[in-house]
Parts: sequence; structure tokens; C-alpha cells
Amino acid sequence: MRIRRTDLALEARELWQESAGEATELPGVEAGDSLREGFPVTTVRILDRRGEQALGKAPGSYVTLTLDGLRRREEGAFGRAVRAVAAKLGELLPELTPDAPALVVGLGNRFITPDAIGPKVHDHILVTRHLVAQAPEHFGSFRPVAALAAGVLGTTGVESGELVRSVCGTLRPAVVIAVDALASRSVERLCRTVQLADTGISPGSGVGSHRHALDRDSLGVPVIAVGVPTVVDAATLAADLTGAEEPPALDRGREMLVTPKDIDSQVDDLSKVVGYGINLALQPGLGLEDLELLLS
Repeated sequence: MRIRRTDLALEARELWQESAGEATELPGVEAGDSLREGFPVTTVRILDRRGEQALGKAPGSYVTLTLDGLRRREEGAFGRAVRAVAAKLGELLPELTPDAPALVVGLGNRFITPDAIGPKVHDHILVTRHLVAQAPEHFGSFRPVAALAAGVLGTTGVESGELVRSVCGTLRPAVVIAVDALASRSVERLCRTVQLADTGISPGSGVGSHRHALDRDSLGVPVIAVGVPTVVDAATLAADLTGAEEPPALDRGREMLVTPKDIDSQVDDLSKVVGYGINLALQPGLGLEDLELLLS
């Protein structure tokens, strides 16, 4: 049996309910809906091994924001989206002292647009570690933040997980925030949702290139995963569009992925929202105007 592919916890829950029946209780899982800055938020908490087996995801909290207004260019949508991402990310961060260092890791391949979310978010991160150390009289109130665009094995010859572990061993951050592209089951969620999770991340999962996981076990510190779905598995899309019970086998043998035709502009938009949201979560004393000034 072929499985519909998704990296989103709320979609994994939807698929389980579709197969088991809406009225069937999902063991080991809690879910709830809310609003933040006018945007819908779905939180799925996997509580134990029963929930892990049902959804195929590690126990923890998965928060998905649906940023519809941003796609429609509604007035004020960018600022609201940034604040929403910052607020929900802040809820997942461990308790940190103001001077606790953080490392932001952008995963993915800058030269493949659907996989460029991580590197592009890296471009929007306010890096302060060197400033705090060299000019504390001016930047002593900032949290020390370092950023890394890890690249991919095919262009660096180094596994991203190996690189991140090495950097963590040197910098000893109190938390790692890892950003990567994801896969969705639905085109309706592409570049419209952001998933935050306190479970870590498997680099390259969105484009079908699973590598060593980045999580507390592998890095020794809490890892918050931030993911943006940019692709849909072609077989999964075909099944959803036709109403088939399971995805068809592809004749060509090689897995195919579908992405929006304007993926370049959508990735640019979402990467700035996510980058600025991470900055506000790590530097709560700043505002959007401050970020625009410091990053311009």
C-alpha cells in the first residue's frame, strides 16, 4: 500500500482520521485550533508512543500557522504574520536567559528554489554574536545569535548534520532553530503554512533526501524546527485530485514533486516572514522597524 506523503503533523492527523473515521478517537494525540494575529493556528501534540505510531512523528508539539492573508497581500499582513510566527515560536523555545546564545541553521540547497527556504531565511537573520562580544557597550542588550547556511552534501561534501554538530560543539548554543523545506499533501498549503515543532528536524525531508536528524539527542541542546511546505508528491496529489483511496504507482520509477509556478517569489516572501519572526522571538526587545533598519 502506498502512503500519502506529508511532513505536516496536522495533515498526518487528517489522513489518520480519513482512514479510521472522523468519530474514531486518535490515541495519544491532542489537537486544537486558535487564532494569532488573525491567522488560523492548529496545534497537534503527540503525547506518547501510541500517537507516534499513529502519525509517524516523534512525540512533541507541532504548531501550524496558515498565512492566507499574506498570500493575498492584505494590508498589514506581513507584520501580523511576522508577529504570529514570533509568538508561537517563543512559546516553543525553552526558558532562556537574555544572554543565552542561539544558533539558527538554514538547511537546503540555495540553487534549487523549492529547497531554498533555509538558506534564504539565513539571509534575514540578525547575527549578533560577534557584536555582543566585540562591542558590549553598544550591543550588550542583544542575545548572542549565530547563523549557519549548512548547504547540502552534493555541493559541500559534508553532511549538514555533521556540520551543525561541529558548530554546536564550538559555539555551545542554548538552543538551535533549524529551518527547512517540507512536503505537503495539498497544493492549498504550499507556501501558505509554517510548521513549528519542538522535536527537531530531518534535513532534506521536504525534497525526499532524508539525512541525519538534528534533535536534542544528536546535538545535546533543544532543537526547534521551522518548516515551510514547498512541494507536493505527484502521486499524493494525483490521489487527492481524483479521490483515489491510495496514490498510484509512477511509471517512470523516479519520484516526482510538484511546486507552484511562482515558487521563487513565494519562497522570497515566506523566508522573510520566517526570518523576521525568528529575530523577534530571539530579540523580544526589537520591533519590525528596528529589524528593517538593522538588516537593510
